[in-house]
Amino acid sequence: MNLDKVRIVLIHTTHPGNIGAVARAMKNMNLSQLTLVAPRDFPSAEATARASGADDLLASAQVVESLDEALGDCAVIYGTSARLRSLRWPQVEPRQAAARIAGESDTAQVAILFGREHSGLTNEELERCHYLLNIPANPDYSSLNIAAACQVVSYELMMASRAETRPLEDTESELATAEEVEGFHQHLEQTLIRLEYLDPETPRQLMRRLRRLYHKARLEKIEVNILRGILKATQKCLDKCSRD
Repeated sequence: MNLDKVRIVLIHTTHPGNIGAVARAMKNMNLSQLTLVAPRDFPSAEATARASGADDLLASAQVVESLDEALGDCAVIYGTSARLRSLRWPQVEPRQAAARIAGESDTAQVAILFGREHSGLTNEELERCHYLLNIPANPDYSSLNIAAACQVVSYELMMASRAETRPLEDTESELATAEEVEGFHQHLEQTLIRLEYLDPETPRQLMRRLRRLYHKARLEKIEVNILRGILKATQKCLDKCSRD
């Protein structure tokens, strides 16, 4: 496992102390990539105090305004959540996730998302993820503090890094990045609307189900190019039909 290729992403963190506590948990377990999406208060003396010596992680943390910026170069994305959703997403526990990441991080940038303290990840943010990472807990009291959740996940990652691992699967080319996959999904949605297969006024869960389908496929760069080529050809045919 290459722990330097594992990125912890905190989304809209409200309390700066939680950022510091997450930095401490990460440094305990040899993780170094921390990205903050639109934190309410950072830099902060409270974050530094709670980091307890992990100041270097706070100093090197990348602060961005959008999730797109945080995930642009990532090929594999995990979203942590205490809540299961109505549309089931592929789900893993921390130990399973760590075993997968042990192979994935050898060849790809991996991101693990942690949502807001009070509400977690939105459905739209979850749609960007390949897997929902759920920490088993008391069903009557299952919500963990964000730093505690990060500590559990980081511990499993460090333990997996000590074992000999192999990539999960061979690929003909590099996996597509989140930016490339998101571009494909937007292209697909535009094409389906033009085909009148998707009604933008009543989309239901069509695009969410298609995202889940393509996430399962673990698209490679060349595959995204092929799929977008098909969409371009479809749009050309639509343009020709509209002129005739």
